[in-house]
Amino acid sequence: MIRLKSTAEIAKMKKSCEIIRDLLLFMEEKVRPGITTKKLDEFAYDYIKRKGATPSFLGYGGFPGSICASIDEVVVHGIPSSRRLEEGQIIGIDVGAILGGWQSDAARTFIVGDTTPEKKKLVEVTKESFFKGVEQFKLGNRLGDISHAIQEYAEGHGFGVVRAMVGHGIGREMHEDPQVPNYGRAGHGPKLEKGLVLAIEPMITLGDWQVETLGDGWTCVTVDRSPSAHYENTVALTENGIEILTL
Repeated sequence: MIRLKSTAEIAKMKKSCEIIRDLLLFMEEKVRPGITTKKLDEFAYDYIKRKGATPSFLGYGGFPGSICASIDEVVVHGIPSSRRLEEGQIIGIDVGAILGGWQSDAARTFIVGDTTPEKKKLVEVTKESFFKGVEQFKLGNRLGDISHAIQEYAEGHGFGVVRAMVGHGIGREMHEDPQVPNYGRAGHGPKLEKGLVLAIEPMITLGDWQVETLGDGWTCVTVDRSPSAHYENTVALTENGIEILTL
């Protein structure tokens, strides 16, 4: 069941989302060669707690971190560890918080130092595919219009679009209806209505779109081990149009 939010509820969600917005800006400054993903996780945990919120990923389904730290071929759900970042890698940091019972969720892919032109383009196209999708998040459209726009843009640049992992509705719960695939047919799916809040999150690869989960039960990687990028925001459809709550 899709749960539409009132103007007052979206305002409450925005407070949680602002924490994650600012945290990701803070994390961008911390990403550098030599730092461990566990240290990045500690930074995030401390930041969220200082703001009076709770890290929503920590313990969710047994997940052991406050962030997902996904390096290169890891698409999503990378577990923070003692692994140190290396020059030329890309890292997707996905994070959420709960404040006053309301969830937030966002992700960015950062470049560690400098990297190849191919990886730079992957990161940029992934980000831009999000905005292509958001352009279709308007009254009268259907969910498939968002999905199709993301797929068309990413594949138009020669990249793969992950099918197994999707975006989602968000509110009191981290994952609510509807699911938001990053591929699909325009004009299909539920109608987009005022009060709908979605976590839209393209996951785009430099190679094939197929993925698999490693033995830890969490880490999702590309089957061909090509690099993958991730860009996500929590977005609300209001009477005034689109509001990207985590920007």
